[in-house]
Amino acid sequence: MPILIDLQNVSLQGFDRPLFDDLSLTIQSGDRIGVVGINGAGKSTLLRVISGLQEPDAGALRRAKGVQIGFLEQVPTLPSGTVRDALGEGWQVDAALDRLGMLDEVDTQVEHLSGGQLKRVALARIFALPLDVLVLDEPTNHLDLGAIQWLEQQILDFRGAVVLVSHDRFLLDQVTTRMLEIDRGKVFVHAGGYAKLLEAQALREEQAAASEQVRRNLARTELAWLRRGVKARSTKPQARIDAAERLLARRPEALAREGTLDLNVTMPRLGTTVIKAHNVSFAYSNDRKVLVDVNLELGPGERVGIVGPNGAGKSTLIDLLDQRLAPSSGTVKRGPTVVTSYFEQGNEGFDLNLSVQELVAGPAGEPGSPGDVALMKRFWFTGALTLTKASELSGGERRRLQLLLALARRPNVLFLDEPTNDLDLETIRLIEEFLRQWSGTVVVVSHDRTFLSRTTERLFEIRADGTITEVPGGIDAWILRTSSNRGDSSSLDSASSARSTSPSAPRGRLLRDAEKEMTRLERKKRTLGDKILSVTDYREQAKLAEELQSVQVALSAAEEHWLALHD
Repeated sequence: MPILIDLQNVSLQGFDRPLFDDLSLTIQSGDRIGVVGINGAGKSTLLRVISGLQEPDAGALRRAKGVQIGFLEQVPTLPSGTVRDALGEGWQVDAALDRLGMLDEVDTQVEHLSGGQLKRVALARIFALPLDVLVLDEPTNHLDLGAIQWLEQQILDFRGAVVLVSHDRFLLDQVTTRMLEIDRGKVFVHAGGYAKLLEAQALREEQAAASEQVRRNLARTELAWLRRGVKARSTKPQARIDAAERLLARRPEALAREGTLDLNVTMPRLGTTVIKAHNVSFAYSNDRKVLVDVNLELGPGERVGIVGPNGAGKSTLIDLLDQRLAPSSGTVKRGPTVVTSYFEQGNEGFDLNLSVQELVAGPAGEPGSPGDVALMKRFWFTGALTLTKASELSGGERRRLQLLLALARRPNVLFLDEPTNDLDLETIRLIEEFLRQWSGTVVVVSHDRTFLSRTTERLFEIRADGTITEVPGGIDAWILRTSSNRGDSSSLDSASSARSTSPSAPRGRLLRDAEKEMTRLERKKRTLGDKILSVTDYREQAKLAEELQSVQVALSAAEEHWLALHD
């Protein structure tokens, strides 16, 4: 394979620390390289260096003669004019626009496009150009699941090289041949996709822990021997004692972030009635109906995912369920104990001119109070960052602040609208773990298939005609159906069953299904325990206790099954 770009010993200094140091990377035709790291690690900066838009502080970067590089930024720019002017003619262009849901916008002026529309048009344009290297920064943001599947295929079919930053783990595992991880100024390159990256990270952490233990043991042994066997009267033995003490006192490498993101919050008790939507329809002004005859009931502790094409009404449905919008017809009722919170996409919902500590304190609070300082620290807002205006925060920091403010309301029903946009993988995994243990009700709109698989149990699809239907088998079955173009529910049910029960299914998927089952049973166990404490009728208590015992037996069996798979 011909070499397209070669980086040798490249280094770049950030504002207060090195972003990456001594990076060597060769990019050839056929390479598909995924780049990951926490927010602020330097991922987007590295893409700009590779694209030739920014010079490194040290090292050499060489490009093959005549190589053409296309760069898709997180917020792309397009030439002025209409969408057709920007893309040109051709069936390939029209096919791409159709899959991206933009075919009806070909005569729209570029400056009138929304952020999501701009990203989709820019994607269609970059794949239509004769390029050798594609550099893509968060290409899945603002794409629906159908468009992401199109993107996957485009990347797989591209004959040149692709370098992409993405938080979409499913995409990374499907398309990448190598993973590049930026961690505290160091760069690690791993062969394979996202799964191989996780294996390498786990091994590196184990080795670091083992090395730290060996170091401390050697230091203690050396110090004990010197103190016991040498009277340390001469300069040389005393110097060795001092060196051993310094070795023992030396701390291991600092964490990428101080502490862990602590999402544990108390919540008020959630009754048996949560939210019921009955024959709900909605239309904006005199336009066609966005949603038609929606019937949906949410119970305590349920995990519900919402999917559908862009513009189908996913965010509108959440606004209706949260009673931020009133239905054009039908009713939305909620239980008396329900406290909702909305983690919204696109609109942070707070004053960007206020500082982090002012927003956390709220209009009635005192900024910088000890309680608020402790709360901000749990979300990695410390030091000068607490005094920073929201307008000056990075995209990932704003999203983290949104989450902080959403959970500070102590909700028992949480609406998440594209929650993974602009967050790094570490934060996304921590949110998944929080939702796994949280006993409230969750409704998720997302295009992140891994996130949906790990956080939801029921899946509803909003169709282009505004109707909504439940998908048997959840997100895994939805992916199978859309990838195989089967529309009948019988084949979907049988395929979903085969995926979850077949002994030949990949071990990773079986483990994931077993984890989801354990999570479901653990939540049910907690819910039953709360109910037993709240009821006073001894007959009802006995009935609930019997059900709790059955759940405990099922949970033990599920744990045994998980252990057998894990071994």
